[in-house]
Amino acid sequence: MELHELTVHELHEKLAGREVSAEELVSSFFSRINSLEPKLRAFLTITEEKALMRARETDKLGKYEGLDGIPFALKDIFCTRGIKTTCASKILENFVPTYDSTAGRRLEEQGGILLGKLNMDEFAMGSSTEHSAFYSTCNPWDLERVPGGSSGGSAAAVSAGETPFALGTDTGGSIRQPASYCGVVGLKPTYGRVSRWGVIAFASSLDQVGVFSKDVRDCAIVMSIIAGKDPLDSTSVELEVPDYSSFLDGNVRGMKIGYPREYFQQGVEESIKTAVMQALKKYEEMGAIIEEVSLPHSEYALPAYYLVAPAEASANLARFDGVRYGLRDFDAENVIDMFSRSRSQGFGNEVKRRIMLGTYALSSGYYDAYYLKALKVRRLIANDFEKVFNDYDLIVSPTAPSPAFKLGEQTGDPLTLYMNDILTVPVNMAGLPGMSIPCGLVNGLPVGMQLIGKAFDEGTLFKAAHAFEQNTDYHKMRPTLGVK
Repeated sequence: MELHELTVHELHEKLAGREVSAEELVSSFFSRINSLEPKLRAFLTITEEKALMRARETDKLGKYEGLDGIPFALKDIFCTRGIKTTCASKILENFVPTYDSTAGRRLEEQGGILLGKLNMDEFAMGSSTEHSAFYSTCNPWDLERVPGGSSGGSAAAVSAGETPFALGTDTGGSIRQPASYCGVVGLKPTYGRVSRWGVIAFASSLDQVGVFSKDVRDCAIVMSIIAGKDPLDSTSVELEVPDYSSFLDGNVRGMKIGYPREYFQQGVEESIKTAVMQALKKYEEMGAIIEEVSLPHSEYALPAYYLVAPAEASANLARFDGVRYGLRDFDAENVIDMFSRSRSQGFGNEVKRRIMLGTYALSSGYYDAYYLKALKVRRLIANDFEKVFNDYDLIVSPTAPSPAFKLGEQTGDPLTLYMNDILTVPVNMAGLPGMSIPCGLVNGLPVGMQLIGKAFDEGTLFKAAHAFEQNTDYHKMRPTLGVK
């Protein structure tokens, strides 16, 4: 097999066995990137010179422990010291941070080597990576289709073998949905499990850092590194971080799995339902107990989300005013015009739409009617999950209602685009961990199965996902259309 086809743990074995050097490994990934990027367009910034320098330093030390010599990439929402961080927005087109995000720093402290920064929907607002201010990313399985979003660049890069793993962020499904579309593993941990420090905020009570990888073992390895309390992030939780690899025993006998009837109803394509139900039958064959459950308030999750998230975005994005950093209109005649014109020129249409919606929801006279009511619905959604988890270990559903759609197909209809997150948003509203793993193909395109766990019980997700991998070959699927 080529190096770009190998997993993190397989690459580690090659490095530790002196079958390949870190410099050779990193160089092979840049060869892959340079050959694919003209058509895939997953990267916004490539850090080849710095990465090769780090690789040579790793080879001089020659110890190859942890992530030593293993390349990775970051969604361009993670601040990187001395490297451009744009959030795929014109307003931050030339922003170079003076510090690293905690998650990115932890990977580098374990020897990981950054290959570059990945494309995304501007400020993580979108479901297709078509709302990047620079260009759209393509799906490796079909270059005429979207990779999902907002972390579409991360999913596409891992799927195409441009990087062994990548970090993304998930506010309403932005890791799990693109993971489903691109046929890779995508984990959104429990809110507070991974530090958000140094990650540019969209909706602070919903955003969570997570992992894209080729298989579940890789995801467990990376998660064990990035999880844990961070004194710089007051929302990170003081809980011991287990070795998530220790959960990968392949045994789900006796595990109680519920599948919510609301997630298999109208709006979800029949082919998707069939693929996930077949996966549930596989779990049953492995000894798990499969039963239908109900999450009755799920139907309200999407409208509630599109009040809570834009409201928080409106507050968070107020800092981008042309004064402190980012784009500034120097031709404005006064401060008010400078604010207005800088934001008008710097933000894209989708970001403006959500800022306006959020500002309206928070405005005097509308706060109680919209934002406060959405928070009450959020509590009801969380209560539904708590009730089910009193009797079940895991909830399983489709990740997305359809396979990847074609580029440009939904850009003119925001409401249709928002519906792509209908199965993932409830998990964020409840702050729970969710993982998407490949469970089949429909018309040659990947289908993802979503595993939802109890708060801070990522171990059960890893256990169940790995058991499914051990009994199927879906995680070994690689794109063949458009990427050779």
